[in-house]
Amino acid sequence: MLYPLLKILLKNYMKTNQYVDYVLDLLAPLGGIKARKMFGGYGIYKDGVFFALIFDNILYFKVDDKSRSQYESFGSKPFSYEGKNGKMVTISYWEVPVDILEDRTQLEQWLEKAVLAVKRTKK
Repeated sequence: MLYPLLKILLKNYMKTNQYVDYVLDLLAPLGGIKARKMFGGYGIYKDGVFFALIFDNILYFKVDDKSRSQYESFGSKPFSYEGKNGKMVTISYWEVPVDILEDRTQLEQWLEKAVLAVKRTKK
């Protein structure tokens, strides 16, 4: 599978702003997409709903119990970082597989599921 190689190439050869522009270009046809700098990365919004983040040239979508298995089946990992006390903190945003990024139909479906995950979490 080409995925690991493409991931390395994207990470090593694209500056963060270029990757953000790349992601915004992919998502633009879906409408209402904006990016904002936050915490050393970028938050991605659809019609004002924060559903994704970009950190270290990796796109992560919001995931909940209904969508997590889809990400796991692709071998995706959740976003994590080292907390104040040195412990790893994992949040419910998971890496979007390159296969999905390259398929506009699937990307749209995954984006919509991420937005729904945010809305379900807020209830």
